[in-house]
Amino acid sequence: MERDKIHAQLLADCHYLGSLAASELLLNRNASLPWFIVVPDTRLGDVLDLPQHHRDVVLADCAAVSAFIKQVLGFSKVNFAGLGNVVPQMHLHIIGRQEGDPCWPQPVWGNLPAGEQYEHLQLQAWQSDLRKMIDLVPAEL
Repeated sequence: MERDKIHAQLLADCHYLGSLAASELLLNRNASLPWFIVVPDTRLGDVLDLPQHHRDVVLADCAAVSAFIKQVLGFSKVNFAGLGNVVPQMHLHIIGRQEGDPCWPQPVWGNLPAGEQYEHLQLQAWQSDLRKMIDLVPAEL
């Protein structure tokens, strides 16, 4: 999938980090929590509608991002969701959570306060770590 095929709202809300095996990887601009978004390469709207092999690869991408959040970023809990009520393009949320985070224990939707944005060097460092750990093909930031 090419960056220009990602829904405009996702690109407005997120940094485009690069490509994984079956999807594109975004990071929400609000640095209060590590909130990654996986955008599968498909025109289908729901992850459960994907053919099994494609679904398996997309879920493997999601599991790899979850492992990054836990092993590298040190979060003990990861929330995973695919909603698509506002943005129709299939996208899956993978969010690092921990007790005492800015909206704990509530869900992030509607509860995450405005926060700092990521520094460019932080984004580059995470891209580098993701490239090593889960074969991210980094995008130009």
